[in-house]
Amino acid sequence: MYPSIDEQPKHEGESYNYENPSYPIPGYPQPAAAVGVPAYDAYNNTNNYPQMPLQQQQQGRHPSTWTTGFCGCCEDCSSCCLTCWCPCITFGQIAEIADSGSTSCAVSGTLYGLLLYFTGCACFYSCFYRKRLRSKFNMEEKPCGDCLVHCFCECCALCQEYRELRNRGFDPSLGWMGNLEKQNQSVSQARIATAPPMSQAMNK
Repeated sequence: MYPSIDEQPKHEGESYNYENPSYPIPGYPQPAAAVGVPAYDAYNNTNNYPQMPLQQQQQGRHPSTWTTGFCGCCEDCSSCCLTCWCPCITFGQIAEIADSGSTSCAVSGTLYGLLLYFTGCACFYSCFYRKRLRSKFNMEEKPCGDCLVHCFCECCALCQEYRELRNRGFDPSLGWMGNLEKQNQSVSQARIATAPPMSQAMNK
């Protein structure tokens, strides 16, 4: 049916380099042409498809709602009392999580305290971190603009942001590195719990 590998098809006036073959090969059937759109590899991007930036991907998603209300300070009385008496500590803990550990609680809290003591307008500084926190978790801007929320009631805004972090699995009092260690410990414990016993593994 088809000529063997050793048998070279004979065509008068034609020569073919069998050491470096290329299509079409004389005397052999040609491969069918590929049709359709090539599959997109989302992990390796082997087809060189343009990838949407992460910020645009987050903006394209539908914003999520806050898990706690703006006036729900009584839901966590300890953070409410801490914010009323020393808001710089609450803000510093929130800022460290919002910045993913790039700024420490001490630095942010000290700067907040200085602005509050000398100008009384620390809300114009803390409102930027509310926006950063919303962008981090893709949350909607409620009940109004970030700046208006902090200017209207600074304590309520900080308490809401603190509770939001706790509801999303963070403990602001531990700091960013403390939360990472806590998460790694949880993952290690989950792996140990799901691992088969040693006797079963040896029998396999």
